[in-house]
Amino acid sequence: MAVEVLLPKLGLTMETGLIEEWLVSPGTPVKPGDPLLRLATDKVDVEVEAEGSGLFHPAAESGAELPPGTVIGWLLEAGEEVPSSAATAAAPPPQIPAEAEAQVAGEPGALTSRAGNGRLFASPNARRVARERGIDIAQLNGTGPSGRIITADVLDAEVAPSAVPSLPPTVVSPLVRREAAAAGVDLSAVVATGPGGKVLRSDVLAAAARQQPDGGAAPGAAAAQVIPLSGMRGVIASRMHASLQEMAQLTLGTEAAMDAAVALRAQLKEQWAAAGIPVPTITDLIVRAAALALREHPRLNASVHDNAIHVQPEINVGIAVALEDGLLVPVVKTADQLPLSVIAAESRRLAQGARSGRLALPDLEGGTFTVSTLGGYGIDFFTPVITPGQVAILGVGRLRDSVRWEEALPVRTQVLTLSLTFDHRAVDGGPAADYLRSVVSRLANPLSLLA
Repeated sequence: MAVEVLLPKLGLTMETGLIEEWLVSPGTPVKPGDPLLRLATDKVDVEVEAEGSGLFHPAAESGAELPPGTVIGWLLEAGEEVPSSAATAAAPPPQIPAEAEAQVAGEPGALTSRAGNGRLFASPNARRVARERGIDIAQLNGTGPSGRIITADVLDAEVAPSAVPSLPPTVVSPLVRREAAAAGVDLSAVVATGPGGKVLRSDVLAAAARQQPDGGAAPGAAAAQVIPLSGMRGVIASRMHASLQEMAQLTLGTEAAMDAAVALRAQLKEQWAAAGIPVPTITDLIVRAAALALREHPRLNASVHDNAIHVQPEINVGIAVALEDGLLVPVVKTADQLPLSVIAAESRRLAQGARSGRLALPDLEGGTFTVSTLGGYGIDFFTPVITPGQVAILGVGRLRDSVRWEEALPVRTQVLTLSLTFDHRAVDGGPAADYLRSVVSRLANPLSLLA
C-alpha cells in the first residue's frame, strides 16, 4: 500500500518549506531514518528522514516551495504503481497563453501564473515578501510546481525587475536563479551541464568567473566576492528581516553580579567532574535562571498571532549556536523542570550536534524563549533580535572584572551584561524589567539554581 510522504511542519511560524535537494533517486529502497531531502525552512536548512520503509518516489521537484502537509513523495511496495496524484504533483507547469497573460496584467508581454478562472497561484510567503518589497506579484512568472509563484521568484524580480528569465522552470531551480541574480550572471548565456539541460550551481559559478567586473575595472583589479543569500544564510536573512518588521522590539540592559555563580561553578567542577557529571558552563547557569524566571513572568514565554497573545504551556529555551556560515538555535525542552546537571548535558549535546550537523528535527522545534551569548567573542552588550514566533530573547555578554563599593572601599567583582529584547505588543517595559531583575537575583543567589 502506498504511504504518503508529507512536507513536515517545523515550528509554529513555518508557512512554507523549500525542497533544496533530493538525497535519494526515484525507486531507491529506504528505511526509517534514511535521509530523503534537504529542506530549507523559516528556521534553517535540515535533512528530512524517512519515517517508513519502501521504494521512494518523489512527488515534487527540487526547488519547489510548498506549505506543510503537502504530499512530496510516496513509499511504495515492490511492483506497486505510483498513485496518479504523484504524477500530477511532479508534472511541469502548464503553459499559459500569451493573450491571457497580457489580459491579466493589463499590458502586452506581462507574465503571470493564473488558472483559467483568473486565480493567482502564489505561496503565502511569496505574497508577504512581495508586499514588503512593493513588488506587483501579478507581473511575475512562477517557477514553482504547476507554475506557482514562490519566494525565489519575488527575490529574482527585486534584483532585476525588468528581466524575467526565459528559461523553463524545469531547467533552472529557484536556488540557482537566486545565486545567478546575486552574482550578476545572465542565465541565458550560461552553458548547462546538468541532466536534461539543467543549469547547475557549478555552471553559474563558472559563468561568474568568466565575467569581467562591471564598470571597466583596470587590468589586474580584483573582483568583489559575491556571496549569494541562499541556504542557511538566506533563511537567517529572511527571518531576521521579518522579525524586525513584524514586531515592536525594545531592548533593556542590566548588569548581573556573578561572583557567587562563578564560585558555585568552581565547586561543582571539583565535585561533579570527579563523579562523571557534566560541569555546567556560565551559559547553563543563565539558561536555568532564565527558565525559572519565566515561571514568574509567563508573558515573556509567549507568541503573538491571530491578534492575540498566546502564553505557551511549556518553557522551552533555545540556545543560539554560532556556525561558520550562520547559526542554529537548538532547544532545551521543559528547561524549568530540568536539574542543572541535565541542562549541562543537554546543552553540550545540542551544541556538538549543531556543529557536526547531526541534530534531529525535534532538537530545533518548539522553542518558546531564546538565550544568545556573545561573551566568547569579547562582547559586553548587544541587541539580540527576537526569534520569530517568540516574544523575547536574552542576550549575554562576557564575564568581566568590575568594581563595587562597600562603604568607601572599592571591591573587585565579576559581572556580565544581560540584554533583554522583547516584543512591546505583548510585554511592557515594567514587566520586562521585573523579569530581568528576577534573572539577576537568581544568578546572585545561585544555590536556587540547584533546587
